[in-house]
Amino acid sequence: MARRKIVRSPDLMLLRRALKHLLPGALLLAAAAALPRVPSLWRLVLELLPIYFSLVFVGGFLLAWQFDRSRIALTLLVLALADRALLHGGHNVHDVVALLLPVNLAAFSWLKERGLLTPRGAIKVGALLLQALGVAALARAHSPAAVSWLSHPLVTWPALAAVPLSQPALAAWLIAAGLAVARFVTRPAALESGLLWAGLTTLLALLAGKTEPLLTFYIATAGLILVVSLMETSRSMAFDDELTGLPGRRALNEELLKLGSRYAIAMVDIDHFKLFNDDHGHDVGDQLLRMVGARLLSVGGGGRAFRYGGEEFSVLFDGKTREEATPVLEKFRAELADTPFIVRGKRRPRKKPSLPLPAGSQKKVSVTVSIGVAEPDGSHGTPDRVVKAADAALYRAKRSGRNRLCT
Repeated sequence: MARRKIVRSPDLMLLRRALKHLLPGALLLAAAAALPRVPSLWRLVLELLPIYFSLVFVGGFLLAWQFDRSRIALTLLVLALADRALLHGGHNVHDVVALLLPVNLAAFSWLKERGLLTPRGAIKVGALLLQALGVAALARAHSPAAVSWLSHPLVTWPALAAVPLSQPALAAWLIAAGLAVARFVTRPAALESGLLWAGLTTLLALLAGKTEPLLTFYIATAGLILVVSLMETSRSMAFDDELTGLPGRRALNEELLKLGSRYAIAMVDIDHFKLFNDDHGHDVGDQLLRMVGARLLSVGGGGRAFRYGGEEFSVLFDGKTREEATPVLEKFRAELADTPFIVRGKRRPRKKPSLPLPAGSQKKVSVTVSIGVAEPDGSHGTPDRVVKAADAALYRAKRSGRNRLCT
């Protein structure tokens, strides 16, 4: 007998979600690095640089305030202050700011959102003000001895002599980059990606030295990356389902407005889900929803999956007929029914163990779905009516015994 594949955590969905969040910041950083090498575009950037800088930091701070994202607001404040200090301070100020920047960025990548107008928010603002006052005092003192330790090499490596950063600052940046990557790996979200790429872009600004246009341009681009991540987070909260990572019902409604005359819509419902929740608990029920969502994400045939609500999903086949969509959905239904689902116990490790668990130590359950499929015709020509027709077909499948597809 052929061995059946066992469903584990939806790693594919997590990977796709991570890549989706990483892409905007990566593109902005690549564009920022390439733009100074295009003379005609770079001249235009230089003319608009003051406006660009002001729009990013003033507009970004107001957006972060509006959405109550204290980490983004404070990071934007740190970047704006750092730009002024690096441009108008001496060598000592440069070394101190280059060391403080990665410390602050790493802290903001790991701190939780607590708001600005809260006691914890006030502590963060106070810490930034103390740093700003310290840097200002250092700039006025003109005392090289106060920070001479920053110039001492940690290692003797000739290649580092060409890097316009002190070795302690460079070490701080390496540690901060590692912490930002670790944070994104443990929580692959848009804001974490934004903080990671903003940090790398700020490092690029420091490596550019005290060349004013380049430094200000790179720091402004770091701020833009944060603003884009904030907007992406807001869009995701409105259109995506947090549990499964699939687009939600609002996203489906938006897609329905764009359809032509040729499409098919399927409604997919997990059989006996409420009973499953009662038997195994809501945490395991959430695992099941994530698993089904991950498999629907790669359903094939041009189908796009959405979380419709509860244990119900929707799959949209734009440009396909009901007859073309049915074999794809039938294959999905049959494969899911033939694949045991492992119930993750409370003591079961979240990561796959290096050695297989003993036989019989894993609880496996069978999971099935019922599916209804419809397409526009004379009796239901609008997308809303097609959704209702697919829902009616779904309930026919349930009344007929479940684990089947009806049209």
